[in-house]
Amino acid sequence: STPDDLAVAFRSMVRRRREALEAAEGAPVSGLVADFDGHISSAAALVGAAPDPIAIADDIVGKPAEEWDTGTLDALRHLATEAGTVLRRIGDSGPPREDDRMRSL
Repeated sequence: STPDDLAVAFRSMVRRRREALEAAEGAPVSGLVADFDGHISSAAALVGAAPDPIAIADDIVGKPAEEWDTGTLDALRHLATEAGTVLRRIGDSGPPREDDRMRSL
């Protein structure tokens, strides 16, 4: 993935976090939210941004692609993937959705 791809991934995390918390419908997910926030904080530290997905994305697109080193991009990819995995776990913590119940019949 390119730096632009990573910026899109981090920008989408604001919406995905909101959707995951809505899907969780009050399930106890504070530990998972803390995990997500930890991944975001780590990514922010890598780029020197505030611990916010939009700030991370802004810093990513603000740096020319040729100035990125492979190690930093790989670390950002890993953190974005881990944060996304946590968001899926948060969303899956809620009660089964109607379409999930219908598939199990």
